Amino acid sequence: MIAGLCAQAVPALAQAELGAYLAGRQAAGANDFAQGARYFGTALRADPGDPVLLESTLTSFVALGDFDKAEVIARDMVRRGLPSQIADLVVNVADAKAGNWYGIFESLESGRSVGPLVDGLTQGWAHLGNGNIRRALAQFDQVIETDNMTTYGVTHKAYALASVGDFDGAEALFSARSDMQYSRKSAIAHIEILSQLGRNPQALALLDDIFGRQPDAAVAALRAALVSGQAVPFAAVPTPQAGLAEVYITVAGLIQTDTPDTFTLLFARAATALAPEDTPAVLMTAGLLEDLGQYDLANAAYTGVARDDPAFASAELGRADVLRAAGKRDAALEVLEALARAYPDMPRVFAAKGNLLREAGRPEDAKAAYTGALSLYDDSAPAKWVVFYARGIANHQLDLWPEAEADFRAALALQPGNPQVLNYLGYSLVERGEKLDEALAMIERAVAAMPDNGAIVDSLGWVLFRLGQYDDAVEILERATTLEAVDPVINDHLGDAYWAVGRSIEARFQWQRALSFNPTEADAQRIRDKLDRGLDLVLIDEGKDPIRLARGND
Repeated sequence: MIAGLCAQAVPALAQAELGAYLAGRQAAGANDFAQGARYFGTALRADPGDPVLLESTLTSFVALGDFDKAEVIARDMVRRGLPSQIADLVVNVADAKAGNWYGIFESLESGRSVGPLVDGLTQGWAHLGNGNIRRALAQFDQVIETDNMTTYGVTHKAYALASVGDFDGAEALFSARSDMQYSRKSAIAHIEILSQLGRNPQALALLDDIFGRQPDAAVAALRAALVSGQAVPFAAVPTPQAGLAEVYITVAGLIQTDTPDTFTLLFARAATALAPEDTPAVLMTAGLLEDLGQYDLANAAYTGVARDDPAFASAELGRADVLRAAGKRDAALEVLEALARAYPDMPRVFAAKGNLLREAGRPEDAKAAYTGALSLYDDSAPAKWVVFYARGIANHQLDLWPEAEADFRAALALQPGNPQVLNYLGYSLVERGEKLDEALAMIERAVAAMPDNGAIVDSLGWVLFRLGQYDDAVEILERATTLEAVDPVINDHLGDAYWAVGRSIEARFQWQRALSFNPTEADAQRIRDKLDRGLDLVLIDEGKDPIRLARGND
């Protein structure tokens, strides 16, 4: 739907308003929702009935999370009889927030629709909102009987029963399906239902089976409550508004891989508008905004997670990440340092701090943070390998090669076939001129795992070059440049390989290309030296053996 707007006719506007519309289109293309709302709104004032402008402005406000302004436009579109899935979504959210469940039925009866699954589940929650549990359950049964909707119907019927205190009925629905495919929310709901029925041991077994013995903070808090023998309250979907929010976040998850992130965001925003306390929905919204490059909006979304929420640390880690992406590295570091003080036993915080410090050019401090993280992880923790890998990079930057190599090999012991680790270790050994046969085997394994990764293919070409297999190196490095055409290092390597086989004109061309792609100053100076004097004389100055296959380089 969002992409479809681009194919619609440009509204007939005066020049000034047309400029505003085009500026809005440009802002929308850059996912700048605030500017999009501003410019589309300007154009809309000149032609308040234009469907393209109405839909574009509406989309911008929903993406911003401003449902008050969105509702005004959506109701105007409904009044004008303009078809719009987004307008129907917004009107349903507004009616549900106001407790106007009859309004939802009136909308559906008039032919407005958000989609078959959404419409069916929405009617069930609207009946419950009106206090009619019998009609609500009958409506969920209709969804259950619809092809490809059975799981959603069963799950929401169980939520509805639990929300009115019928935990036996809810548990019977969950247990009756041996093929039950749990979402995070439905799993937590079933666990809470079992606890309300006094079946904490069974609830605990279900939790461990689904989430494992090292769950995230929120699930860990639930587990601790079960272990203590508490009757955990049913808080997963406690109200019809929360039920409708769960419909929207479910749809967001279903469409996320097949539709643009902007469209998915609209459903996530609808969920948080109805259930701002639903932390997974808030985190999904923040993550989508981060992926769309809207770092200030993502930061604002992350700050919506309360400090006493078990997911607060995860939200703050997300906030630190968006601050870093926005270029606010010092602010990101402040967030992580505060987290480290508040959560001194959380390895993810120290690992994230290490990544930020390494990126800031502080490898020694990064190494200390990584060491702290490694001391906190259990031996079986799946994430431990990546911290060894990252600390190995920091040690390499500090020119502590024995320690770096030990870290890379520790990472490989935990992830034996990881192509990134194999490539980094193999390439480093090549650069040091050490264990070249082992390095070649490592990089070949990395290429087999990631044959379309230009950097890894380059590593294979470069180890062949260092082994003196120049013809083979040329072939591999040519493939690497097709995969990463503007990488200065890969183009530089191909230039060296061309030189080695006597193709000096092509070598100089590749070196010139490498210079045009902004290499580091040290690499740029070396490339200029090769262009002036040829590779052999540069190698001699570096105390290395020249390559004598090329001509005209003496």
